[in-house]
Amino acid sequence: MNFSRVYGLFLRHFFLISQSFPRIIDLIYWPVIQITLWGFISNFFASHSTYYNGAVGVILSCAILYDFLFRTSIGFNILFLEEIWSRNFTNLFIAPMKISEIIASLVFTALIRALIGLVPAILLTSPLFGISLLNLGIPLFFLFLSLYIFGITLGLLVSAGLLRFGPSFENISWSTLFLLAPFGCVYYPLETLPEIFQTIALGLPLVYIFEETRNILIHQTFNFENISKAFYLNVVYLIMAISVFYYSFAQARKKGSLINIGEWWCAT
Repeated sequence: MNFSRVYGLFLRHFFLISQSFPRIIDLIYWPVIQITLWGFISNFFASHSTYYNGAVGVILSCAILYDFLFRTSIGFNILFLEEIWSRNFTNLFIAPMKISEIIASLVFTALIRALIGLVPAILLTSPLFGISLLNLGIPLFFLFLSLYIFGITLGLLVSAGLLRFGPSFENISWSTLFLLAPFGCVYYPLETLPEIFQTIALGLPLVYIFEETRNILIHQTFNFENISKAFYLNVVYLIMAISVFYYSFAQARKKGSLINIGEWWCAT
């Protein structure tokens, strides 16, 4: 892997973001609105529910963590789609760039996109609602890292689908996390789900991440077992996602669709 090429592609996406005021506003707008909305909802539930007594920021903290996951996954997908929309995908391989270098640059840029949108929203939570994510302590790093890995995993799977199926798969790129959210137990305990859904949910790292978030904020205890299970599942899914992406890429190159992938979108 040539890190200078990775850095070069990273800079390309970074300059596209930093030199465009509408792009920056777009990144900041939705997280701020969503976190503010969930902040007021959190305050309401805190004053009307004994379950959240003493942990005013439970819902808001989970909302921030989920939004980070959402921004990471969607950010990866958008960066990949922008290469297709601009018909630059073929040029990357003429450069030449390895597929691993493209993935690495998208992984780092997706993190920057997520932080640009999320940091202002996080900064607003303290003056508006008196809540700080730092209350989670050291485990906060592991929670963010686990969500980041899972977000990249979803981004790889969706990008693989875009390579394999073309424009018809684009709508799925926006809805993947909405499909998983009910099973992720973002805002409620695992026991809330029917038993059959609990079985499905236990196969997702999201359950262990958000269960541990509530555990820390409500019970003031840290269970490393939840974090370790989340990381184990993340590693398994990440390896699967990378394998699927490479397979889809190989199939697209074999069929010759890789060259015309930009024209597919323009034709639709």
